[in-house]
Amino acid sequence: MTSAALRSTVLALNCGSSSLKFGLFRVEASIPKALLSGEVESIGGRQGKFWAKDGNDKPLVSESANFASQQDAVARIVAFLTDCKESQPVAVGHRVVHGGPNLRRHCLVDEMVLRQLEVATAFAPLHNPLALSVIRFAQEHFPQLPQVACFDTAFHAGMPDVARTLPIPREMRSDGIRRYGFHGLSCESIIRQLGADRPDRLIIAHLGNGVSITAVKVGQSIDTSMGLTPTGGVIMGTRCGDLDPGVLVYLMREKNFDAARLEALVDHQSGLLGISGIDSDMRRLHEVSRSNADARLAIQMFCYSIRKQVAAMIAALEGLDLLVFTGGIGEHDATVRATICSSLSWLGVRLDPA
Repeated sequence: MTSAALRSTVLALNCGSSSLKFGLFRVEASIPKALLSGEVESIGGRQGKFWAKDGNDKPLVSESANFASQQDAVARIVAFLTDCKESQPVAVGHRVVHGGPNLRRHCLVDEMVLRQLEVATAFAPLHNPLALSVIRFAQEHFPQLPQVACFDTAFHAGMPDVARTLPIPREMRSDGIRRYGFHGLSCESIIRQLGADRPDRLIIAHLGNGVSITAVKVGQSIDTSMGLTPTGGVIMGTRCGDLDPGVLVYLMREKNFDAARLEALVDHQSGLLGISGIDSDMRRLHEVSRSNADARLAIQMFCYSIRKQVAAMIAALEGLDLLVFTGGIGEHDATVRATICSSLSWLGVRLDPA
């Protein structure tokens, strides 16, 4: 194999509901090295921003601009890459939140895959339509390059029946209604970084605007907190997590909620935002928590919810060797980490303040 075959450049796109992150990586012998990275923020808002940096974290551009859609964001990223001197990509990888019942492994994108992703939008209406639009737009800008879909659900595809089966009638389960799990690409990254030192019993706590807790046994997902959609599980920024289904029935019967209002409630108006009435951003809640009881309660409930789920995953694993925090909150919020770990001391969990 030639050195050129061992070395190539790949563009990765991570589409969020109001953002688009990108990274240009040189891959040598399956080991990626970041060349460029950046993000288009606040897509669809009035105060959009585009920034980028090189592989040494040196800022290259930071500008305010309005981006009406993810397509506008892709166009700006493509223009930036064209202006840079780095080699052009040989492939484009896309993070896709939900692969649905039929797409359980990362794969090359073709027309059949696009049709399956259309079907899967029913399971992830907040995420998949945007990812589809970015994939199609990238195909237009890079018509000769292979496009690869990488699914957050793929890591959990092998979960045992006892964990992935929902307690509903069989005929509904046959329609693909089951626990899928998410943040799989984050979990795969953790597994790769741990390498040969990976312990047999691992819990990955992905704490960001979306939150999930995953139990990993000998490198395989055996259970995870999110379910059919990324709404389930623990308390999140604006998502409620697990909620008594009777609450939704009550709202439908007594308050005349339809599907759209219920979706807005559980995905956009709940979680930290709903509890505090202030913000979904943990940083903001910390700022006001001393003087605002609702902000304090939101933080306490967030940590309490995660602590309970971690304990449940320890039961699934029959023990614990390592607890990993990742995601924006998991990485950067030492107070939240300490609060969660302080009540797990009975397990032998010890957190080094340094």
